[in-house]
Amino acid sequence: MAKLRDSEGGESIALRAVAVLETIAGASGPLSLDEVTQLVGLPKPTLFRILNMLHGAELLRRDQLSRRYTVGPRLAALGADLWRNASLRSQWHDALEAAVQETGESCNLTVLEGREVLYLDRVETSHPLRMHLESGTRVPLHCTASGKLLLSQMPPDKVRQILGSEPYKAYTKTTITTYAELEAELKKVRKTLVGLHDGELFADSVALAVPVMDARGRVIAAVALHAPSSRGNLKHFMRTLPALRRAAEQISATLRPGEEEPPADAGKATADRRRAYAEEAAAPAAD
Repeated sequence: MAKLRDSEGGESIALRAVAVLETIAGASGPLSLDEVTQLVGLPKPTLFRILNMLHGAELLRRDQLSRRYTVGPRLAALGADLWRNASLRSQWHDALEAAVQETGESCNLTVLEGREVLYLDRVETSHPLRMHLESGTRVPLHCTASGKLLLSQMPPDKVRQILGSEPYKAYTKTTITTYAELEAELKKVRKTLVGLHDGELFADSVALAVPVMDARGRVIAAVALHAPSSRGNLKHFMRTLPALRRAAEQISATLRPGEEEPPADAGKATADRRRAYAEEAAAPAAD
């Protein structure tokens, strides 16, 4: 993002505060005052006043030992409210319905919720043979297509922290239960930006997930397709990726200011941003 000016006629205090919130919320880890200063481009005295104001409003949290800043409880709650917005959810549901119409299989919109994947919305296929999963369903991260996609955007230490101790719970004979195995798969996901599930949570089922991006190119959700393996293997369902990506771009467009529909080349235009963000997220944190 562009650095802000600190002069008469420059950006208002409200826009400066928003810029600070965006910078800290988009960081891969807590930031120091010096780091925020460098990223936002405001003088330290001005920035310190803004940080104190945001901290006092519980929009930011400041660690007592490291003095680093991260997202506060109030800002986290605002982010959660976004996913409950009725107007936006109607548009997201329409995008899922279009994907189901095109692919012939059930599709869902998912987000990270604590240590699990949360189904925000789901549209079922008309096939009589299908798995019934409702909105609000929660599934594990380590053995689902959406979960792997979301995990792939995190630094390794955060992945370990979220998943906890090994072995991870096995749901079927193909469930990945060790970090080493999972990280090998996450490396592939970072390159392809496609999360895969092959009978790891539900036997005899397959799934693919593609990212939903915010205005800054960060993965904040996933659009996934879920089908019984009796109708095809993962290779067969790779043909549905264009439809899934269109749905994801339509949902992403609702999260970008001043944009109602994604541009025709949206998928191509955001590919480099996605990969760059994935590489940044996977890099070891700086001291």
